[in-house]
Amino acid sequence: MKKLDKLVLKSFWGPFIITLSVVVFIFLMRIMIAYIDHFVSKDVGITDYARLFFFFALSTVPIALPLAMLLSSLMAFGNLGEFFELTALKSAGVSVIRIMMPLFVVAVLISIFSFFFNDRVVPWANLKGYTILWDIKTSKATMKIKEGIFYNDLPGYSIKVDKKLDAVRMKGMIIYKHDVNYNNSGNNQVILADSGKIYTINDDSYLVIELFSGNNYQEVQNATNTRSVAYSTSSSASNGMGNANFMQNRFDSYKLVVSMESFGMKRTDEEMFKYHQFMKNIEDLTLTTDSLRKDFERTQKNLIPNSQQYFSYKFRVGTDYVAKLKQGPWVDSLLAKPLSDSVRAVLVTNAQSAANSVRSFAQSNAEYLTNKRKEGNAYELEKLHKYTQAFSCLVMLLIGAPLGAIIKKGGFGVPVLISIIFFILMYVMTIQADKYVKDDQIDVTLGAWIANSVLLAIGLYFIEKARNDSRIFEKDVYQMYFAKMKARIIHRFSAKSEPLAS
Repeated sequence: MKKLDKLVLKSFWGPFIITLSVVVFIFLMRIMIAYIDHFVSKDVGITDYARLFFFFALSTVPIALPLAMLLSSLMAFGNLGEFFELTALKSAGVSVIRIMMPLFVVAVLISIFSFFFNDRVVPWANLKGYTILWDIKTSKATMKIKEGIFYNDLPGYSIKVDKKLDAVRMKGMIIYKHDVNYNNSGNNQVILADSGKIYTINDDSYLVIELFSGNNYQEVQNATNTRSVAYSTSSSASNGMGNANFMQNRFDSYKLVVSMESFGMKRTDEEMFKYHQFMKNIEDLTLTTDSLRKDFERTQKNLIPNSQQYFSYKFRVGTDYVAKLKQGPWVDSLLAKPLSDSVRAVLVTNAQSAANSVRSFAQSNAEYLTNKRKEGNAYELEKLHKYTQAFSCLVMLLIGAPLGAIIKKGGFGVPVLISIIFFILMYVMTIQADKYVKDDQIDVTLGAWIANSVLLAIGLYFIEKARNDSRIFEKDVYQMYFAKMKARIIHRFSAKSEPLAS
C-alpha cells in the first residue's frame, strides 16, 4: 500500500467509526421514542432492555452506513483540502480520481458487507427485537396499575388500588366487573377488598386476582354470565328488586382467574412475526413474491369462468361465442316473444338480482386483486431495498469525496450540514417512491432505484467539478459574477443614454 493510500485511509477511518456510532445511536433513539409508550410503567429488567437496544441497533446499521460513508468521506477530503494536502497532491500530478481510489475500494467492500448484513443479520435482528418489544408491551398488567387511579386496560374489569406494596401485593382494592360482551348492563358487580395480589400463572396464560377480607356486591339479572373462575369462602344474602336480585357476599379469600387471551396477551412465539417482510431474507422474499404473483395471475385468469355462474343465458363477446357456457336460449329470442306483466316482472327481478350478484363478485375480486398486487409490490420492494441500501454506500462516497475536495472544509460544521441535506433528499425520495410503489402507481424497480439514480447523477457531476478544480461553493465566485452582471447592465444603460444626451 502506498503512502498516499495510507494518508487517505487514515483520514477516513476515524470519522467513519465516530459518525457510524453517532448515526446508529440517533436512529436507535428514534425507534425508542416511537415505542416509548410501551416502556412506561413496565417492570422489565435491564437485561431485556439491553437485548432490545442491541437488536434494534443491528437493524439500523444498513441505514446508518450510507450516511456515515457520506459524512466521513466528505470530512476526510475536506480535511485534506483545508490543510492543502489535496493541493500538494494535485500539483504533483495526482488526479482526484486516483486520490479517491482507496476510498472507492473501501466503499465497494462496505457495500458488499451491507448487502450480506441486510440479507442475513437484519431479518434475524428484527425478529428478535420485535419479539422482545411485544413481550415488553404485553408484560404483566399489574405493572401499569397506579395508586388511586382506575386501571381499565383489562377487558371487563376496572381496578383501583390505594397503595402498591410491591409488584404483586396491594392494599385497598376496588374492582368493578362489567361484562359488556354479554348484557351491556354496565357495572353489575363491585368487589371491595382490604388487600390482594395480582400475578400470572401458566407462562403468563392466566392472570390471577387474589383478594383478602372484603365484600362482593352483585346485581343479578334473569341470567348470570361469568367470564372468570371464582373461588370464595363467604356468606350471602339476597333481596328481590323487580326482575333483579341484589347479592352481598362477605369473604375472607376470593380468587379470580382471568384468561390473558382476552387481554391480547399470550406466550410469544417468533413464528407469529415471520410473515412480515422485515423478517425475511432475499430467498424468503422471492418465494413469497412469486407466490403472491401466481395467486394474482390465477385469480385474474379464473375471473371469466367463475363469473359464468351468474348468467342464465348465452351472450356474445364481439363476434365470437364465449366457449363452454351453460346451454340456454338466446336473450334476443326471448325479448322477441310477447310476455305478460307478471312474467316480465319476474324476469326483471331475476335480472336485477343477477346484476347485483355480478357487481358484488366483480367488486370483491377487484379489491382482492388490488390487495394482492400491493402486497406483492411491498415484498418485492423490500427485496430490492436490500440491494439499493448496499449500493447507496457507494453512491454516497461519490457525492461526499468530490464535494469535500471542492468545499475544502473539515470538521463537523459544514460537512454535517451538507450530509444532512443529501441524506434528507435521499430519504424523502425513497419514502415517496415507496408510497407510489405500494399504491401501485409506478413500477417496483423504478421506485426502488430512483433515489440512487438521482444521487448517482449528482455524484458524477461533483466528480467532474472536482477534477476541474471548480469553485462552485466559494462565495467570491458568485460575488464576481454578480459584479460583472451589474457592470454589464450599467454599461448597457449608459450606452443607450449617450445618443439621447447628444
